Formats: sequence, C-alpha cells, structure tokens
Amino acid sequence: MAGSERIFVQAIRRYCARRGIAVDVRADGWLIAMQLGDTRRFAFGYDIGLNSAIAHRLANDKSATAEALTLQGVPCIPHRLFLNPRLGVHVAGPGWREAMLVLLAQNPQGLVVKPNEGTSGRSVFKVTTEAELDHSAGEVFSMSTGLVISPYVAIEEEVRVVLLDDVPLVVYSKQRGADWRHNLDAGAKPVLLQDDEVRAACVKLAIEAARAIGIVFASIDVVRVNGEWKVLEINSGVMMEALGKLHPELVQATYDAALDRVFGDEGQ
Repeated sequence: MAGSERIFVQAIRRYCARRGIAVDVRADGWLIAMQLGDTRRFAFGYDIGLNSAIAHRLANDKSATAEALTLQGVPCIPHRLFLNPRLGVHVAGPGWREAMLVLLAQNPQGLVVKPNEGTSGRSVFKVTTEAELDHSAGEVFSMSTGLVISPYVAIEEEVRVVLLDDVPLVVYSKQRGADWRHNLDAGAKPVLLQDDEVRAACVKLAIEAARAIGIVFASIDVVRVNGEWKVLEINSGVMMEALGKLHPELVQATYDAALDRVFGDEGQ
C-alpha cells in the first residue's frame, strides 16, 4: 500500500481486502472500481455512490444547497450565485457587478467570495472594499463557471457531522488556528465532540439539512453565529483525511458502514 495514498483509498482497500472484494485503483486513486461477483461499484473522488444524482448535485452546489434549505425552513448561511460573465450576457446577466456592489454596501462587515463548487477552502476570500471584491471575483472567475457571495459572519464555532441514513457516525468541531477560516486545510484541528447539548443541537440540524435535499451519506458543516446554529454547507463526498490521522479506527469504521450500504448483504 503506497504511503502517499489518501486515507479514503486506504480505507476502501482495507474494507475490500477483508471481504474478498477485488479493487482496481485508477487515476492516482480518484477512480476506484470494486468488484464482488457480478456486482461492480465505483468510488470517485470522495464519493462512494450512495447518494442520488440530484442530491449529489445539490450538495456540490453551494447556492442550490442554500436555496433548498431555505425552502424547507432550515437555518443556513445564504449563498448568492453569480455566473461567470464569460458565459455571455444572456447567461450571466448584464448587472452582475452592480449586484455585487449592492451586497457589499449592505454588508459593511464584509463579504466572503468563493467558488460555487469546490471544497477545502481554496480560493476563498474575505473582502471589505470594492477593489478587494473585484480582485476576488476575477480570481474565482478565472477558474470557475460561478461564484457565490455570503455575508461575512463571526463564526463562534464550527462543527462537522458525518451522517449515514440520519445516523451521526462522526461529530467533531474544527478548532481554528491563526487563519480566520475553519477549514482543516487552513490549519484547523478536528476535535471529537462528547455527548452534550452542543452535539445534540448540531446533529439535529444536520439531519434536517440532509432530509431537506434527500442525501444519504454526507458531511454537513454547521456554524454558530450570534448563539444560533446554521448550516454552512453540505458535502456529498465525505473527506476525513485530517481526522483519519488522529482517529484512524473511527474513520475506517465510518467508511466501512457506508460501504456495507453500497454492497448490501453481498458485502457482509
């Protein structure tokens, strides 16, 4: 087993080895074929294929997630979508920059600009001026077909809940370092939550969010702002690389449970 392999890939290899499932790892681990008798299943990226196509697409689209949650009355951080002007005025609309400036004027504490799709906090900008807004929009549009803008809020705490069929398998807080973001790739540390009121509140909200978009296996980020918990985003691909370095048995057990659902009785 290559030491450079992602923990996700290693977990799939271990699961399949214990159950006699053939594994074919392609594209440096980003595509994995699993074969058990006549049953073939795939893992792509961090997605093991449990979620429906529409739930997967909703979760991977920050704007669509926020809209769907709002429709169901689930408290969440708003994400306003702006399409890349290179797509043409008939797609992006003529007044996209003016609309961004309106948002900036309405939120003197600042805005957060980031790609509409993507994870790990890459190309995420906090802006408070028109020049910063133009720069961040240009950076995101250079590599994305769309961006989202949210009001900057002072996040008091962020918690990630990994759910499988409404059952919380992993619940941990992200302890922020020097960076203003809570992303694990930006230096935040995962700390498992014990059974208490905070954990219960986060799990309840995560379950409501999962049901709102009909997703089966997901990691859901919830944040506390002014004492109230809100959904920040939903991730259809469940990535636990940082947590896996600290709690490998828990991460393996979580992927095992999800893969049991993938293979059903055949994988037992």
